[in-house]
Amino acid sequence: MRQLARLFGTGFGTGYLPYFPGTWGSLAALLLAWFVPKFTSIPMFFYLIIGFFAIGVWAGGEVEKDYGKDAKEITIDEFVGQWIALLFIPKTIFAFALAFIFFRFFDIAKVEPINKLQKLPRGWGVMVDDVAAGIYANLAVQLTLWIAQRFF
Repeated sequence: MRQLARLFGTGFGTGYLPYFPGTWGSLAALLLAWFVPKFTSIPMFFYLIIGFFAIGVWAGGEVEKDYGKDAKEITIDEFVGQWIALLFIPKTIFAFALAFIFFRFFDIAKVEPINKLQKLPRGWGVMVDDVAAGIYANLAVQLTLWIAQRFF
């Protein structure tokens, strides 16, 4: 079970990549959403987000035992947060790039209440802060696309 927790918790190994593993995890999630057919259909996206969130709470808590609280090796949270950032946006290079940039910004900046959510115990803190960052990113993308459509 510990190996399975590591497999999922490290975002299928993206957490072991050098330099900015969270960014690699987000990029892997983005590429899955872009290249896998039907991946971004609303029902499929919801199933993946809910399923990976549940697995992430468990796997994140387990992997923390080896690497510490919300360790850089844990990237399953980036998958979930990035997918939330992509919900309900058009499948265009511009929209996906915005979702990636905004998600990384909010995940790194930890604007409130994201910073407080990170302090939740075990896998909950690992996952919930990235859910919030994904929601913030999604709203920022929606607003940016709305403004671009109205004024440009």
